[in-house]
Amino acid sequence: MTSFVERNEIQPLYETYRSRLSTLRNRLNRPLPLAEKIMLSHLDDLDNQPLVRGESYLMVRPDRVAMQDATAQMALLQFMLTERKTAAVPTTVHCDHLIRAYAGSLSDTQTAELENKEVYEFLKTSSMKYGIGFWKPGAGIIHQVLLENYAVPGTLMIGTDSHTPNAGGLGMLAIGVGGADAVDVMAGQAWEIKYPKLVGIHLTGELNGWTSPKDIILKICEILTTKGGTGHILEYFGPGTESISCTGKATITNMGAELGATTSVFPYDSRMATYLAATQRSDIADLANTFTDYLTADPEVASDPDRFYDQIIEINLSTLEPYVVGPHSPDIARPISQLGKEAEEKGYDKKIRVSLIGSCTNSSYEDIGRSTHIARQALDAGIKAKSKFMVTPGSDQIYETIKRDGYLEPLEGIGGMVLANACGPCIGQWKRDDIEPGETNTIFTSYNRNFPKRNDGNPSTLAFIGSPELATAMALGGTLDFNPLTDTLIGSDGAEVKLTPPTAPELPSKGFIHPTSGYVAPSTSHRDTPITIDDDSERLQKLTPFKPWHGEDLTDLYILCKAEGKCTTDHISQAGPWLRYRGHLENISNNMLLGAKNEFTGEVGKATHQKTGATHIAFPELAKQYKSENHGWIIIGDENYGEGSSREHAAMSPRFLGCMAVIVRSFARIHETNLKKQGVLPLVFKDPKDYDKIQAEDRVSLVDLQTLAPKQPVLMKLDHKDGNSEDIWLVHTLSAEQIEWWKAGSALNYHKSND
Repeated sequence: MTSFVERNEIQPLYETYRSRLSTLRNRLNRPLPLAEKIMLSHLDDLDNQPLVRGESYLMVRPDRVAMQDATAQMALLQFMLTERKTAAVPTTVHCDHLIRAYAGSLSDTQTAELENKEVYEFLKTSSMKYGIGFWKPGAGIIHQVLLENYAVPGTLMIGTDSHTPNAGGLGMLAIGVGGADAVDVMAGQAWEIKYPKLVGIHLTGELNGWTSPKDIILKICEILTTKGGTGHILEYFGPGTESISCTGKATITNMGAELGATTSVFPYDSRMATYLAATQRSDIADLANTFTDYLTADPEVASDPDRFYDQIIEINLSTLEPYVVGPHSPDIARPISQLGKEAEEKGYDKKIRVSLIGSCTNSSYEDIGRSTHIARQALDAGIKAKSKFMVTPGSDQIYETIKRDGYLEPLEGIGGMVLANACGPCIGQWKRDDIEPGETNTIFTSYNRNFPKRNDGNPSTLAFIGSPELATAMALGGTLDFNPLTDTLIGSDGAEVKLTPPTAPELPSKGFIHPTSGYVAPSTSHRDTPITIDDDSERLQKLTPFKPWHGEDLTDLYILCKAEGKCTTDHISQAGPWLRYRGHLENISNNMLLGAKNEFTGEVGKATHQKTGATHIAFPELAKQYKSENHGWIIIGDENYGEGSSREHAAMSPRFLGCMAVIVRSFARIHETNLKKQGVLPLVFKDPKDYDKIQAEDRVSLVDLQTLAPKQPVLMKLDHKDGNSEDIWLVHTLSAEQIEWWKAGSALNYHKSND
């Protein structure tokens, strides 16, 4: 089979590195870390682009775009508005988000194909029309498929999913974005990103025993927290990097998204070369081996890291313990040795109802193999899982290979159910009938994200995250206070059994099975085929461009919501059953802010009409009323507002319903960008304490917008009900071009008017 990425596509890029990196070193007058080599070598204007970390906006040319089916719908609907004939860069669509986990792989996939037939047909025909590669439902999770087929060291990719950085495990700079960013690149535009700062993560020692690559990133989540990586790229370096398999590195870079990081990347090494060869890309490995000095940091970086990184984290892999994070946030962390005591002290439900392994984060051959090693030990002793146990292979390639190599029998033998090669419970696509709505219960996963309601829609589910091998052991133990490193299980003969640390090969000795039946290649024979969308469809809706700014100040605005505490994109635009409306802006907007807690009322998802005083109105309904009354409104948010998924619906729905601005203590990167793209002003309190001054019946005016400029504060006039008023200063990160996006009504409007 021909490789999905050919050597002759990559060699010209690598060959340009010599001159481009020489120019960059001269401009910056210093050696370069790996992340800067990749990012800056893709600059649209190498000679004149300002280059100040944390300040300059870079215009770069990505090599590839990837989209999953939930976000691809809106991205393709926006791309249709550009009136372009074909995607300007290689692009793929992957159907992995719409398959709901319930009865098992085959049944769940068949159900999804029936329920989502209209959407899948739209995605397939749009892909064929615009020259986009299409991966059918069941072919695999986007990030695993990208790692297996498309990731290339030293290249730059954007993807409409926050966990796109998974490909950083193969030395690729892969960045999660909103759909509008993807549309820009597909339409031939350069892509704009604020020049990220760098966190250097120095790895020494070597993993051993129960400790796995997962534990590295869980430890970093504890250190940096969910907002500590915002505006930064995490670059791994040091001798410990070479001790980690390529897919293990991908686990680590995947979960960098939980820190708010722009992306994460590992230097090219022999483990990557081995993986490339195993996945039918030996020619790419051979090429990369001749350009190793361009695919790793300059030697001076490792010898004097303080000079090149904005922050350095030291981790000794030899002393690292297995970690568990949760519940409700991936930065609530502790070693497994402390989990039982903490569960007792905090009153967590210690019984593990369900344990789940797999997902885009941990579904490699090595991951499944280490879990299988645990399962085989249990079977040999006559031990079955005490918790329900679910297994998600990352791709058809993984599934067929582990099936051939006998990995499925032990996992199923201890009670495991094999789910479809899709996201499933990791993103809320999980139909549970083992609990009642609102019932407190505990689950244990090897996934990447565990916000309330994230996995099953139940806010009372306590989700803990660990490595897949630990999740397998915890299924056998059945409780949070079971520590497989020290505790024993009881075999069928009554004897105590202590599990030995898991081991498994990182790659199959017989090679991977490479199924391709799930792939539809781009062609030129469908370019003139019209895309039809039924006017009565509840799943898909053609877009109407947003209106441009009217040129006046934004005055007398209502406050729809003052979101209290953590407000992620899951709170702003929920997934789960709402995924079915991702291609229909009007319908998906009916979920806007339903998960957000309103500080004004203490209610979740509801507010009071500022004029009539009517209470307990759902946020979407209240927004519609304000819009029908031609009255603009804003959202007030707390720290790291919009963390989590890349879903641009969390920006498009407020825009569609009349939101003029979102004013917060701080933003998560992708959500802030999505707001900019859709024509909503993203503003930040210059003094975070001013958040506390906002009262329920205040009216807000944003003035002097005619002179809005980069780095220039915006004045907010706050009129209180008692007749008093006060001025509050807001800051922003809008560049000159982004201000033009806002004036035009959206980035798409701006680019189309300037074509």
